[in-house]
Amino acid sequence: MKKTGISLLFIILSLSLFAQDVYQAERASWLEKAEQAKPALMETICKPLYLVRSVQDPDAFQGWRTEKSEEMDALYNISFKEKKEVIADFGKHITGYYSFFLKTTYRTQDAPLRIKFTFAEVPAELNTPFDPYPGTLSRAWLQDEIVTITQVDQEITIPRRLSFRYVKIELLGYSPDFDFRFADMTCKAVSSAQDIQVPLAATASEEIKEINRVSLETLKECMQTVYEDGPKRDMRLWIGDLYLESLANTYSFKNHDLTKRCLYLLAGLASTDGRLHANVFENPEPHPQYESHCLDYSLLYNVTLLEYLKATGDKETAEDLWPVVTNQVKEALGFVNDKYMFDPYKKEGFLWLFFDWRDGLDRNVAIQGLMVYALNSSYELAKMLGKEKEVKEWPEIAKKMAKAARSELYDSKQGVFVSGPDNQVSYLSQVWMILSGVASPAEGKKALNTVFWMPDAVYPGAPYAYHYLIEAMIKAGMNDQAKEYLVTYWGGMVKKGADTFWEVYDPNNEYLSPYNFFPVNSYCHAWSCTPVYFIQKYPEIFQQ
Repeated sequence: MKKTGISLLFIILSLSLFAQDVYQAERASWLEKAEQAKPALMETICKPLYLVRSVQDPDAFQGWRTEKSEEMDALYNISFKEKKEVIADFGKHITGYYSFFLKTTYRTQDAPLRIKFTFAEVPAELNTPFDPYPGTLSRAWLQDEIVTITQVDQEITIPRRLSFRYVKIELLGYSPDFDFRFADMTCKAVSSAQDIQVPLAATASEEIKEINRVSLETLKECMQTVYEDGPKRDMRLWIGDLYLESLANTYSFKNHDLTKRCLYLLAGLASTDGRLHANVFENPEPHPQYESHCLDYSLLYNVTLLEYLKATGDKETAEDLWPVVTNQVKEALGFVNDKYMFDPYKKEGFLWLFFDWRDGLDRNVAIQGLMVYALNSSYELAKMLGKEKEVKEWPEIAKKMAKAARSELYDSKQGVFVSGPDNQVSYLSQVWMILSGVASPAEGKKALNTVFWMPDAVYPGAPYAYHYLIEAMIKAGMNDQAKEYLVTYWGGMVKKGADTFWEVYDPNNEYLSPYNFFPVNSYCHAWSCTPVYFIQKYPEIFQQ
């Protein structure tokens, strides 16, 4: 056994000596700078407003709503053995640490208490049985906790951080020989975003004002010590969410150090071959989800760094991270064939492209467009840093890829771009041809107006994709339609009771879940926060 251990140690040491780490000289410095930019979390003590009851309602989101039943005193002034089950409403979505205080009211505790707590972002989570669990993600993400209490008359805090508006409390076990009541409950809410006022023009509609408010709440809840994708789930930093959160942050909280921290953290935790991991964790110490490489996310890292430089003028950080930019482009160009088309089979191994939660979406047109977009953005960054001579070939490659896209992917009869062996027509194919400049504004407008009326066109499945659709509509000069889509889509969530915007929202299917069970969806999700970006960046469109 001892000999085997020595052999394994020798192999590990040998691999570390001979493996090439393209970031070896910078990695430690990047992680140190990420730590230096780590923000302090601000704490706010929140208390529930009142007790509510669940009401089944076919017109409510996912079939359930709540209505006020009693004031909190109705819980605090009576034996919980008489109540046995209540739902407390904190009045808004919060992320933090839940505490409660139990007080003895009769005799002496002679046995443990057992109480179940279920924390919910939306009412349906309170009323959908979690077991038997059908989901594809870990059952442990669901926010129910059974607490065994051996001593009352003390404050008890549930250890894990929770993300919720409602808490259902159920008494599971107690002794008949003593009595107790709830004396108090609180949640210590945490966020690295400070409360700010983002003024809107007097001409802004009430719908826009409410969408803007909910967008800010969504971003605030996701701004922890990194930009989290969802404070309930997954509680980590993803590149795709980082990009959209950083855009929204630039037009709201302006906490640019948080963006800087995330950029350095992703760089410091990249693979030894230079590729970025799609997501990383902070605890127990910073580490990536190993082998999670998403090519479209990696390319968006470059765009994020460009937008960060534009917002801050921080050339030092951009120059520091320039090697990461060039390596993401190098990786992506390895998939470009002799015809300047993206070829997913040109390199061996698994290739992950995301773009949207939509089953059946063909991503070939989208990645061709994102390649052109990222090459041009990365070259713009190079020019801002005085490094354009190092990458002088990028603009020409982008032009050739754009020309190839028009030649190979454009259906001139229909006026749309088609993707894959079945010539799929999707919203996102048109979107990325517009954003990349492959399609002119006039062509883009025609393509989008065509797919909007095609019953078989694949439409977006999540706010992440709808963000890019709105961007493309603005670039194509479809300002009125962009506003209409924003109000209809994000405003649709507001009308259905959203305190924060959701990970997945399909107006045609409220139970849609990428994980086979809708309660495990994230109902406060970073990539859905960008209406505040549009509303603030384009007031002439959205505030008039």
